[in-house]
Amino acid sequence: MPNEQLRRMDAFTFPSYSIDLATGEALFDYALTGPGGEQRFTEAITLPLPAQPPSDATVATLGRVLELLHVVAGVSYYKTAASRRLVLPTPLGGAAAALVTAVYTKGLAEYAYRNRLPHVLELVPEVPAGSVPPARAYDNSDLRPLSAVGGGKDSIVSLEALRRAGLNPVPFSVNPNHVIVAVNEASGLAALAARRRIDPVLFDLNAAGARNGHIPVTAINSLIAVATAVLGGLGPVVMSNERSASDPNLVWNGHEINHQWSKGVEAEGLLRAALAEHAGLTEPYFSLLRPLSELHIARLFAEIDRYDDVVTSCNAAFKLRDASERWCRDCPKCRFVFLAMAPFMPRERVVRIFGGDLLADGSQLPGYRELLGVDGHKPFECVGEVEESVVALSILAEQEQWRDAPVVRALVDAVPETAWSAAAASDVFTPGGPHFVPPAYAKALSPG
Repeated sequence: MPNEQLRRMDAFTFPSYSIDLATGEALFDYALTGPGGEQRFTEAITLPLPAQPPSDATVATLGRVLELLHVVAGVSYYKTAASRRLVLPTPLGGAAAALVTAVYTKGLAEYAYRNRLPHVLELVPEVPAGSVPPARAYDNSDLRPLSAVGGGKDSIVSLEALRRAGLNPVPFSVNPNHVIVAVNEASGLAALAARRRIDPVLFDLNAAGARNGHIPVTAINSLIAVATAVLGGLGPVVMSNERSASDPNLVWNGHEINHQWSKGVEAEGLLRAALAEHAGLTEPYFSLLRPLSELHIARLFAEIDRYDDVVTSCNAAFKLRDASERWCRDCPKCRFVFLAMAPFMPRERVVRIFGGDLLADGSQLPGYRELLGVDGHKPFECVGEVEESVVALSILAEQEQWRDAPVVRALVDAVPETAWSAAAASDVFTPGGPHFVPPAYAKALSPG
């Protein structure tokens, strides 16, 4: 479909969804409609099957979770046209409607900012009238947790904390790549995986110039994880999103633009409330690391060495031709994670993990100036707060192994006095802030 025709689509709808319990494959249908005609999409998500057929109660609860997933996963296709009407398929309660509204506005805020589409930030879904049948209570809070694994330091810290606390976690991922597979193997735990197949038509449209941009993929993967836990008879889904994920990158047209919105505490609370209301889940989902800063998590990771040869927190690395390369060493994520890990490890260890020394490379200086708030705004990436970067730099400046590194020396001179003062007042190693960690799981967090 030509791009001009696509942009005339004025409504995005959700025709149907289905699941085959014999294969675990769920199909989600979407449609863009308007004067330009109609464009259909079908996404396929395959959940891992349990050893025993699910009960009727489990199937009913799973259906409610899939209803939410159907609507939330639609953001991938909605963004091709940014229609002004979002027409939901069924009545929703207040909590579920609030989640969907936030996913399509705050979750697409970076997309709206980059594409200059302010109407997306004001989008109000059209919810059909009618009552929503009450959900049957489903309490799986005492069962084995499903621990999301992305291959980076954060999910490794959670996985090991859960194991240390005797909670017997099950690693989980969506479309695991070679990095995630290697991390799972290093853990020695039997992992589960779901498969998500985006309609290939979407890629064709993107190649032809359709609108594109960042989506709240964590919200989608979180619901896939919850569906997997329900179908498999497992307990809460445990994420590894830190408190700095809630920190916006900038403000545009009066709206906060946060690259990590779907990893933030607001999104977590909305998803929990929607799952409780719409699916009856009593303890569906939470982030174990929410009270911690990125720097605190890096310090905890430094105490674990079994993953040094497999850990990867670089998103760009997955696109490198050489599968043995785990870090691109030239993106905001690589720069920040190196900076966060360096204060707590021997220099030789962190350089070995990354395959290079970013703080000895002067070409990294402009990127580090952004992370430290000297130039521009916080990058649109999964990185910590400016204050955390300044605190990490202040620690390195006092360490013999790092203080003479070219990038460290240059940054110490570049950071303004006000930034040093803010960092000094910020206690990045004290857990705090809003979170949803249940008391039974709080013990898993290291006191360090």
